[in-house]
Amino acid sequence: MMLRNTVIAAIVAAATAFAPSKSQTRAVMTELNAEMSKSVPFLVRPEKLDGSMVGDVGFDPMGLSEIQVDLKYARWAELKHGRICMLAIVGMVTQEYGPMGSGWHVPGEQFTQTDPFAAPAAVGLAGNAQIFAAMALVELTTFYLHYGEGEPGDIGWDFLGLLDGKSDAEVRRTMEQEIVHCRLAMIAFTGATVQTLLYHENLLG
Repeated sequence: MMLRNTVIAAIVAAATAFAPSKSQTRAVMTELNAEMSKSVPFLVRPEKLDGSMVGDVGFDPMGLSEIQVDLKYARWAELKHGRICMLAIVGMVTQEYGPMGSGWHVPGEQFTQTDPFAAPAAVGLAGNAQIFAAMALVELTTFYLHYGEGEPGDIGWDFLGLLDGKSDAEVRRTMEQEIVHCRLAMIAFTGATVQTLLYHENLLG
């Protein structure tokens, strides 16, 4: 009798060890009931990426939004880097090709260098100082906006009036187009940089 009871107790203990705990069961149920990401359908949508921000499609496989306190500041950074990359990739292609492959650049022999990594040395101190001064001016006059309650990326520049007369829906669509182009430009600039470092040839051959 004692041996049988001992064996039964051992079997029950072994079975219990493989049974999921209540907390595990709750976690699984929460996972099953959670909303899935639009961009990565097999991953759960990050909690902070609720679609309220323009261009938010729930893409955050590394979980960066979970450690980011202020998503607006992160969006400012994304837009700023994206805009810089849009200017950079257009500038690289234009410098190399221009109309009919002639290349567009400021007059002067020092501005004909098409390699973006050799160009800073070619233009000299004066050219680099002008570029740095222009960047500093934009930063110093708009940096305070990063911590305000306004729309991320809005520095009040619309010299051509592209948003004049547009409805809220049309403005939001325009903002979505910008963030998509920003992300594409960042990828393009990364690819152009890697290609230039590896081969030191024109981007389009």
